[in-house]
Amino acid sequence: MVSLDVLNRHCQVVAKRLAEGKVIPFLGAGANLCERPSGVSWREGRFLPSGVELAGYLAETYAYPGPDASDLLRVAQYVDLTAGDATLFEELHAIFAGSYAPNKLHRLLADLPANLRGQSREPCGQLLVTTNYDDAVERAFAEAGEDLDVVYYAVAPTEPGRFIHIRPDGEQVEIGDRAEYREFDLEHRSVLLKVHGAVNRADLEADSYVITEDHYIDYLARESIERLIPTYLMARMRTSHFVFLGYGMRDWNLRVILRAIWAGQARHFTSWAIQRDADEIDRRFWERHRVETHVWSLEDWVDALRAELS
Repeated sequence: MVSLDVLNRHCQVVAKRLAEGKVIPFLGAGANLCERPSGVSWREGRFLPSGVELAGYLAETYAYPGPDASDLLRVAQYVDLTAGDATLFEELHAIFAGSYAPNKLHRLLADLPANLRGQSREPCGQLLVTTNYDDAVERAFAEAGEDLDVVYYAVAPTEPGRFIHIRPDGEQVEIGDRAEYREFDLEHRSVLLKVHGAVNRADLEADSYVITEDHYIDYLARESIERLIPTYLMARMRTSHFVFLGYGMRDWNLRVILRAIWAGQARHFTSWAIQRDADEIDRRFWERHRVETHVWSLEDWVDALRAELS
């Protein structure tokens, strides 16, 4: 049973800090389950898969022999080893380049800039972070008529990866010196930071996925995460609250990213994790890092926050 009083008080705080540009939504794979009807499983072309569903699909398709068929890193590593990374990327492209409509969470985030402009508040741009590969957020912003800068991690097999900036006009710029790069304008345009790569609908060869065990090792071993993410964006993350949407704590790469962010905070900003089902491990992890856990559905959270913003 959702406590409306607690939910509404939480959304009042989040809405105020969002209006001040001090809350960063952090989307996990569970964010794509928002609005999916109860009991309906993933189907290509209709719903985006969760991490467990994607792992199960790859495990069944490529006869994964292990008992842990829900472990996406392990299953993806197996597909890479047995069929090649080209095969793995083709499978992922076919899934994530499908025609998926943005859900109400994606639309809420895309409506934020106009909502804040309508209240004569600044800044209007928001920083959003995701470990998802799909482009549902980008499509929501396009439908809302809002400019969006996209910054995604590009996997490089023989050299350190780097971040690519896709400007609102479609131009792609490789971010060389992350400390000096300043081609963002969070006062007026939102930025979507995709820390695990992204699908490219127009060009399969330009797809980038941090998804296998080797990818994660390369991602974390070659460079510290704070030396990869553009300094301008890292500075915003170190002076903001986070609201984690659709996350469990089994993603140890996420933990490394968060440790790097929180270690650089001079003062503590309370963050929040919105999970429909939070197990004991998740709750203990969040508590250790002083993140409030709320067991609400994303649908209820989105409706309450939209009402508060209105």
